[in-house]
Amino acid sequence: MERGFFERSVGRIIFYLLVFLLLLLQLFPIYIIISTSFQSNLDIWASMSPFESFTPTLDNYRYVLFRRPFLQRIRVSIIVAIFTTIFSVSVGALASYGFARYKFKGNKSLSMAVLATRMIPPITLCVPFFMLMSAIGLLDTYSGLIIAHTSFILPFVIWLTLPFFEKIPQAFEDAALVDGCTRLQSFYKIFLPMVAPGLVVAAIFSFLFSWNDFIYALILGSSRIQTAPVAVSGFIGQFGPEWGAMTAAGTLVIIPVFVFAMILQKYLIDGLTAGGID
Repeated sequence: MERGFFERSVGRIIFYLLVFLLLLLQLFPIYIIISTSFQSNLDIWASMSPFESFTPTLDNYRYVLFRRPFLQRIRVSIIVAIFTTIFSVSVGALASYGFARYKFKGNKSLSMAVLATRMIPPITLCVPFFMLMSAIGLLDTYSGLIIAHTSFILPFVIWLTLPFFEKIPQAFEDAALVDGCTRLQSFYKIFLPMVAPGLVVAAIFSFLFSWNDFIYALILGSSRIQTAPVAVSGFIGQFGPEWGAMTAAGTLVIIPVFVFAMILQKYLIDGLTAGGID
């Protein structure tokens, strides 16, 4: 009895120690970014340790917000991420419904082909996308960037929501059809409410993927359509990185994602757990 209690106690201590170390590894870079953003350039270059004391200042934030068009870049990121999420989740839900309910020849092969497109490194598609957007006049536009983001997020959404559609019994759809619903009506009235947790999870990840994208935004955007991650890289000046301004801009980029994740945390957990329950 005592031995079993001792083993459980040791196992619990080891578990919490590993969790603490993991959190430390994850949060330490964020601590460095936030603390550096409140330091003057003199303190940043003179400091030899991230734990040295300093006098906090808001000069970096004033520079980023009032002397650089960074708020405009955040607005561009928000617009692109929202519309990318809407298109990816809407089309992805319809595709997942089709794969789950219509068993046609090549169904499995086509779904695997969709997954395979997600495995293509985005950087290999930058040149084709640049040539395509340039040819059709969508270079440096919201539409071009949203299409590019949707292209690599859509396969992820399809495969994320597919298990949710597959777990819904056929009897629900049959009952809706008997009551006079069309296929489209049964999709909106029966399927969407039941797979809502999965759609919320897909929307969260779609927003984050689009928000954090750098390579497509750099290649397909320019001075007019420039997202926040690209704008952060713009603080690398002629004589070296502007660490204070760069970390202040990085902190501002993190805040919307953190708030978004905290607001939808409950739905994220519900969606992830619902996908694993029959």
